Amino acid sequence: MTVAAVAAPERPAHRDPNVLRWLGAYTASMIGDSVYFMALAWAAARTGSASGAGLVLAAGSLPRALLMLGGGVLADRFGPRRLVIGSDAARALLVLGLAAVLFLTGPTVAVLVVVAVLFGAVDALFLPAVGALPPRLTAPGQLARVQGLRALAARGSTIIGAPMGGVAVAAGGPSLALAAAGVLFALSLPLLLGLRLRPLPAPAVSDEEAATNAPHAWHDLVDGLRYIRRHPLLGPLMLVIALSELGFVGPLNLGLILLSEQRGWGASGMGWIVAGFAGGAAGSALLLAVRGRVPRAGLVMGVLALVGGAGIAALAQVPSVVAAAAIAAGVGLTAGLAGALCGALVQTAADPAYLGRVTSVSTLFTYAVIPLSYPVTGAAVALWGTGPVYTVSAAVCAAGGVLGLALTVLRRAELPR
Repeated sequence: MTVAAVAAPERPAHRDPNVLRWLGAYTASMIGDSVYFMALAWAAARTGSASGAGLVLAAGSLPRALLMLGGGVLADRFGPRRLVIGSDAARALLVLGLAAVLFLTGPTVAVLVVVAVLFGAVDALFLPAVGALPPRLTAPGQLARVQGLRALAARGSTIIGAPMGGVAVAAGGPSLALAAAGVLFALSLPLLLGLRLRPLPAPAVSDEEAATNAPHAWHDLVDGLRYIRRHPLLGPLMLVIALSELGFVGPLNLGLILLSEQRGWGASGMGWIVAGFAGGAAGSALLLAVRGRVPRAGLVMGVLALVGGAGIAALAQVPSVVAAAAIAAGVGLTAGLAGALCGALVQTAADPAYLGRVTSVSTLFTYAVIPLSYPVTGAAVALWGTGPVYTVSAAVCAAGGVLGLALTVLRRAELPR
């Protein structure tokens, strides 16, 4: 299919049909993700094996982490639109196939592990490609607004997808929920096929690539990593992302469960804290989506990362659920806005020819750090308690803000007007 090139739209991103088609497809995919993981968890639980259920839920993380950088290479080589369409089609077929299997037979650990591994591998193609699409859809000055819209869609998808998956499992078991997830993946395809891509500027070719007549995938990967390392802004930004994720993920996931148990807040108390965080994160996404641009983005990002780190430390010190939920809302607001600004700076600073590989590196930190941080957080809480662990995590998260403020290139980074 021929993709029509269009000029930069004059209207804001939230009024641009091209961006809204991408946003609709992304939202359908994210809701499908939530429903899929809910259904997979229930199907794993029905195998009757606790260790097998844990294996099923962890199986998709390894291929996602191992293949993420390769997904970025393919996104740059073949175009992110093709990869997003192909991966959503593959996910729809895979999940619908599993729904049919579970409808006809009972769930087994072996089948669920195979599907989880294949789904994780396809995810490794989808995530870098979907993140590399916005600069091909709208003008550079609209990319911050697009990041806000994307974050808002992600939060909304979690709010919608988890209850939808639960209702589907209650009504018809995991097979019905998986069928619903497959339909949602399929619904994104006509929206993606209707996207019109902007022409890209001529790619910046490195000396090493110019010296190679027929670069292969490994060369593309090495060249992309070299490009990030040598870029004055992208290299430091990747360090900020890594530190922020390392200090943020453990306390706000597994650590929050352990904290709620120790304080006697229970599941309902934890629910209020998670709701506070989600509300703050949604507020930051809405603010960026409406405003469209934040002056002195690098400086604001660094300050917000510091404030968010302080909020993480305070979470383990407050005695009441109400105070913890209020602090969590503040952490969600500051950390959410800092993360969105970081993502917008990555997309505006990267050469479009490298954007798939750049996105894969930034996404790798998120999807590789999350599974690795859980056992470390759990072991540390068992040894030292929640207070010290939250303090150390807050310091790591704040180190990203300190780095952003200490480096001139980050502190003075601006988003396009």
